[in-house]
Amino acid sequence: MDFARFNNKLAAIGALAAFMLAGPGWAAVTVGADDANLQYVGRVDHAKPAAPVISWPGTSIEGNFTGNSFAVKLDDQFGKNFFDVYLDGDLKRPLLVQAVQGSKTYQVAHDLAPGNHRFLITKRSEGEEGATVFQGLELADGGKLLAPPPRKSRRIEFFGDSISSGMGNESPVDGPDHLVKDKNSFMSYASITARALDAELHLISQSGIGVMISWFPFIMPDFYDQLNAVGNNDSVWDFKQWTPDVVVINLFQNDSWLIDREKRLSPMPDDAQRVAAYRRFVETIRSKYPKAYIICALGSMDAVRPGSKWPGYVRTAVDQMRDENKDARIDTVVLPYTGFNGHPRIPQHRDNAALLTAVIRAKMGW
Repeated sequence: MDFARFNNKLAAIGALAAFMLAGPGWAAVTVGADDANLQYVGRVDHAKPAAPVISWPGTSIEGNFTGNSFAVKLDDQFGKNFFDVYLDGDLKRPLLVQAVQGSKTYQVAHDLAPGNHRFLITKRSEGEEGATVFQGLELADGGKLLAPPPRKSRRIEFFGDSISSGMGNESPVDGPDHLVKDKNSFMSYASITARALDAELHLISQSGIGVMISWFPFIMPDFYDQLNAVGNNDSVWDFKQWTPDVVVINLFQNDSWLIDREKRLSPMPDDAQRVAAYRRFVETIRSKYPKAYIICALGSMDAVRPGSKWPGYVRTAVDQMRDENKDARIDTVVLPYTGFNGHPRIPQHRDNAALLTAVIRAKMGW
């Protein structure tokens, strides 16, 4: 017997059997990142339509598809980012994607039921974890991308720090709250508020950032107008591209620490200078959005503890803008201090979102 020919024949039969057993899952339908049926929300760099760059927390991609499997292809800058994928509107059971550095396809789901399905991909982490190129989707053989859901008619934008980013919100109450895996922008008060109001969200936040001073060399007035959220860079966001109905500014927590506690700003600004710095930033935002309703929030960490002067600085700046600028579409909200000195956990975010949602509904008639 010619054993070489016999072994080759066995190998061929084995390969054919494996091919047949694989069934419809052996091949995939590739969906490019520039497909018109993909719905992007957030500041996304579409300079290369087939390779859009995602960097801001809370940025999302949404769509509808058919097929029994779903995979996401990402090219991550540092291998530090986390994404959640939600299928069929089930927001209680996220499918976690922990990105590795470089390009990789992540199999998110398989053996899905026949019929139409819906997906939502959200960036949990921040610009400090790096940017990610979204390279598209892979669906089961025979699957296809369908028309996306209608865009939401309401728009809300947040400018904030670690509180708005959701730093540590999934940490144990008695555990460390600086780990990237426990940071989830989707469960921050900002994102919860946007969902409660059925509004599109742009979340312009960075842990550690302040109005006058940050834990790093740049401040929010340097950062707020960037297209890319990875550090202080020369990218430029086109404010005419997307206009919010409501803007929420929640800053000054880091200023309070770094100025009063750490004494890192010299010379030490007096009360009037603190108010003036905050007012300048709010007026900058007003210049971008003349018709938006602006809510100057603060909290819920220790910048709003009993006896703190920082809520007063915010109120004074807003009062000045009302009186001197005749700005009637601006208000102040203080998110209450609970006595917890770490980053807010998810229950606190929910409480803060409920308070903020009620205020916005009343002001906007939503």
